[in-house]
Amino acid sequence: MKKVYTEEEIRKIVRDQNVRFLRLCFTDINGTLKNVEVPLSQLDKVLANEIRFDGSSIDGYVRIEESDMVLYPDFSTWAVLPWGDNEGGKIGRLICSVHNTDGTPFAGDPRNNLKRVVAEMKDMGYSNFEIGFEAEFFLFKEDSEGNWTTKPTDQSSYFDMASEDEGAKCRRDIVETLEKIGFEVEAAHHEVGAGQQEIDFRFDDAVATADKVLTFKMVVKQIAKKHGLHATFMPKPVEGLPGSGMHTNMSLFKDGKNVFYDKDGEYKLSKTALYFLNGILSHARALTCVGNPTVNSYKRLIPGFEAPVYISWANKNRSPLVRIPDAEEIGTRLEMRSADPTANPYLLLAACLKAGLEGIKEAKMPMVPITSNVFEMSAEEKKERGIIALPSTLHNATKYFKQDKLIQDALGEHLTQSFIESKELEWAQYTQSVSDWERNRYMNY
Repeated sequence: MKKVYTEEEIRKIVRDQNVRFLRLCFTDINGTLKNVEVPLSQLDKVLANEIRFDGSSIDGYVRIEESDMVLYPDFSTWAVLPWGDNEGGKIGRLICSVHNTDGTPFAGDPRNNLKRVVAEMKDMGYSNFEIGFEAEFFLFKEDSEGNWTTKPTDQSSYFDMASEDEGAKCRRDIVETLEKIGFEVEAAHHEVGAGQQEIDFRFDDAVATADKVLTFKMVVKQIAKKHGLHATFMPKPVEGLPGSGMHTNMSLFKDGKNVFYDKDGEYKLSKTALYFLNGILSHARALTCVGNPTVNSYKRLIPGFEAPVYISWANKNRSPLVRIPDAEEIGTRLEMRSADPTANPYLLLAACLKAGLEGIKEAKMPMVPITSNVFEMSAEEKKERGIIALPSTLHNATKYFKQDKLIQDALGEHLTQSFIESKELEWAQYTQSVSDWERNRYMNY
């Protein structure tokens, strides 16, 4: 159970650890971490929910005439960041929900929105939506001026023991830093691509896990910089290398028990799990827009690598969208393999939970699981089995999102409008750009 610090405990830690500044964090529509940093003299205001900021400057928030927003810190997210010079003091961090000036939760805050959908889950009698993320990333060398390059730290592959390369040293430093601020790191290893890494931390409830993803990305980038490296969560930074995913492991609990588990069920899955799964599969195309929200995301969702391209599920096969890992009762889960680390974790989990709960309400069984490699099936065989493709571009994914009222409801009216505007603007900017590929191919025409 996560610790919720009291005001008195926070004040004591501030004194004992020479905390001089307070960083209040939240996210915009795209999942980019934002913060308001205040000096220690403002501690009383921080603890009393009295810190305001200009919301009109944040993507997806409000118009300029409605700009005042208030930060409500979640005391369970308190941490002292393990960097900064000793003379200047340390920085205390709190993740916040955003509220209107009248005290009501702001509907455009992705964190508030996830809490809203979690409340709907609890109204259905469930206690926890437990999540484990597997967020992959690349470490690249910086040039002499500190700018990023695409030169990887190594030429290693999956689980290689290149213990002396700079990437492995950096990864160990990241793990140690995460543990200092309360993460329970379960595994860390080299991924398939050169310079590609994965660090897995213990599952937790949806809001806490989304909070941890933001902290995780901040730590990875900070520690990489210390090692003279550039960390990126870009889904496909280099052509020909595997992309970085953020596999999303989901399970539902009631009265302390995992309701996805049934010792007598096929694959040890309960009917509740299968109904939830059907909800995910039924809304997969719109979910893809939320879980793969950038133009670059779709350079990863292509045949030839492990990222899924088709809507299907299985227990051992790694080509489908959803996999059922072998696990004991508490670890029984659905692993959705499409999402990537550019997804806003609050929006992604709200959409997945809403789709799964709708599946439970509909009580329909999913399609037959796929035991063979989807990529090796003919078009006729895929059609016969009801296997359809995920969207191949952000443009097409946005179309499916605009047609799916349930996934829009998962984000709420404010976030839905902001999200659509953001994706359509990104696609318009992309289609107007001219790439090196185009110049190399067409300049001599």
